[in-house]
Amino acid sequence: MKKFFLFSLIILVIACQGNPEKKPQMSEEKLYRPAFHFTPKKSWMNDPNGMFYYKGTYHLYFQYYPDDNVWGPMHWGHATSKDMVHWEEHPIALYPDEMGYIFSGSAVVDHKNTSGFGQDGKTPIVALFTHHNMEKEKAAQVDVETQSIAYSLDEGMTWIKYAGNPVIENPEIRDFRDPKVIWDDNSNQWIMALAAHDNVRFYASPNLKDWSYLSNFGFDKGHYGGVWECPDLFPLKVAGSDEIKWVLFVSINPGGPNGGSATQYFVGDFDGTNFVLDQDFAKDLENRNDFWVDFGRDNYAGVTWQNIQRDNGNRLFIGWMSNWDYAQEVPTHAWRSAMTIAREIGLIKTTQGYRLTNIPVEEAQQTLEPLTLDSKTLLGNMKLELAIDSMKKVGYVLSNDLGEKLEFGYDPAKQHFYIDRTKAGKNDFSEKFAPQHSYAPRFTEKKTIQGTMILDKTSIELFWDNGQTVMTEIFFPNAPFNQITKIE
Repeated sequence: MKKFFLFSLIILVIACQGNPEKKPQMSEEKLYRPAFHFTPKKSWMNDPNGMFYYKGTYHLYFQYYPDDNVWGPMHWGHATSKDMVHWEEHPIALYPDEMGYIFSGSAVVDHKNTSGFGQDGKTPIVALFTHHNMEKEKAAQVDVETQSIAYSLDEGMTWIKYAGNPVIENPEIRDFRDPKVIWDDNSNQWIMALAAHDNVRFYASPNLKDWSYLSNFGFDKGHYGGVWECPDLFPLKVAGSDEIKWVLFVSINPGGPNGGSATQYFVGDFDGTNFVLDQDFAKDLENRNDFWVDFGRDNYAGVTWQNIQRDNGNRLFIGWMSNWDYAQEVPTHAWRSAMTIAREIGLIKTTQGYRLTNIPVEEAQQTLEPLTLDSKTLLGNMKLELAIDSMKKVGYVLSNDLGEKLEFGYDPAKQHFYIDRTKAGKNDFSEKFAPQHSYAPRFTEKKTIQGTMILDKTSIELFWDNGQTVMTEIFFPNAPFNQITKIE
């Protein structure tokens, strides 16, 4: 086998031309507003919520506070897309009410009208979310969070809250939130995964209104550096086989592999009542504990779209591209936060066991143009393919005329990938933003390493070995990067 790897580099930036010292400072909008990652037009955003696909449209709801650029009373914002690349923002979908703020959750297309909300032949869309009672929180009560629903009869554009809310009362658990619901064909019922402080609780319902507790998972499994949040349970077909395994996402804050927020995953089986770890995966989990959706510092609370999958059985995913260590302090002011690029989630079985993969959706990759490494100006939609010796330590440096730089690469001696954003621009807004490099392990011994990098003004997303190792991080240069160089 040849001792080199093919690295596919995709870059989308706005170039800084000429001497920046002789030109007016660029506006925040031009310098930092992502070109193709979703951001709200103004104010604060965090977790993606209620994602479903219906009649050719991808719906993305999100935690939103319209009155400031920091976290506040949570609403559900709303955006739609035909391709997961170009987004249109819509009016706020759900507002806080007398029961509390509208925390994270999910939405399902109720094709069979199990809920009974459908009228005049209209298919109901049902949203499931957490009501968070701030008065109870201020009073130091435990039962601050309950689960509620709302429904839409106009394909997710407007919503009616259910008069019988809450549909799940609080069982005296302080952190009890983020319902993610799917339809399970095998058990012929709706299944909810719900975060409960340090475990995930599973519930079942025939109609999305009446829920019965089934079981739980967690306590001594995976990482416990912080509270468990935003679970997502779904089946995946193992690539190259007819085998079906169930995957459970659990976000944790703090406790990530490079500090702060991150999302771990588990592989097992679900029988309609219990989620049980695959025996081999359980052994791998005890030995390594490195099962992360993304090893970078800026991919949190991500979940999958409901009601759609690829022809190969893979699911579609998006995450919040920030970290609670510094999300409220990053140097944007008109808006704060962006979503990751949409990704295709798959599952493979290797000699080292089951491994999740995630790669940029094809719809996004098709928007980019080829680029050569010797280009001195990075302008427009560009794609760079590289072939290098995999036995040497190799890095790539993105830089600008101010001397700011971001470095990423692979070190074969340590068998890890890395990102260094310590000199990539502004970082004095938080001591936790760039205290050191970020690292991620490599999971295959193949001599050929394939990789894809996506750069969009203030974010880098690296997909190594067909998405077995992924790293996502944000940065804030004082001028756009306009050069890429290779170092060995």
